[in-house]
Amino acid sequence: MITVNTADGVGLIELHRPERRNALDIATCRQLVEATEQVRADGARAVVVAGEGPAFCSGADFGEVYGDEFLQALYSALHAVADLPVPVVAAVTGPAIGAGLQLALACDLRVAAPEAVFALPTARLGLAVDPWTIERLVQIAGGGTARSLLLGCVTVDATTAHARGLADTLGDRDAAFALAADIATMAPLTLAYNKRAVNAFGRGGQTAGEVVADLQARFEACWSAEDISEGRAARAEKRAPVFRGR
Repeated sequence: MITVNTADGVGLIELHRPERRNALDIATCRQLVEATEQVRADGARAVVVAGEGPAFCSGADFGEVYGDEFLQALYSALHAVADLPVPVVAAVTGPAIGAGLQLALACDLRVAAPEAVFALPTARLGLAVDPWTIERLVQIAGGGTARSLLLGCVTVDATTAHARGLADTLGDRDAAFALAADIATMAPLTLAYNKRAVNAFGRGGQTAGEVVADLQARFEACWSAEDISEGRAARAEKRAPVFRGR
């Protein structure tokens, strides 16, 4: 199962299948989609994705992985996380293997505890991940790391992941929440624009004209929002700004 909680602008989506090391089955993937809808409705400004117990997510539940229904549920869940309009932080406090690594990649930022390990051993199992996952992995960690994980089926520890960009910072669950809490104080419109732009231009190749037009409109909206006046006033008054996303 999955639990959802939002407090002080930070949403928590937590996997609760410790007996299966938080492996993803069809029901959990569907609950993950519902969880993203709930944190949106709750007004979260940043979201933490975590796993109960010593594993972040050990991958797909092999009792269900060999079927189209599971693939549809998995990729619906991954895109639901990636498409959240607010920054999402993965608290990787243990293994993130296979679909677990995919879930971590669907998040915008990854905080890796010393116990964290990352692997994508599809070639050892006769499985495969979709092109979106590989594109995302290359964008985040680079081609060399992607080749190591996909072709060598290596397991990357937290320190190596941080050195290669797969993990943004090293730290425990509290560090992930501290990062999300800091993000939740930032200007929502700017963050939403920044996230959309990074995802659009990080793909490489030519970006569609309608996407560029949308980004330009979002850019202009940031400069005409009330939050820009609040930022200016806070700077002049030497206080922390209170952004309202409008």
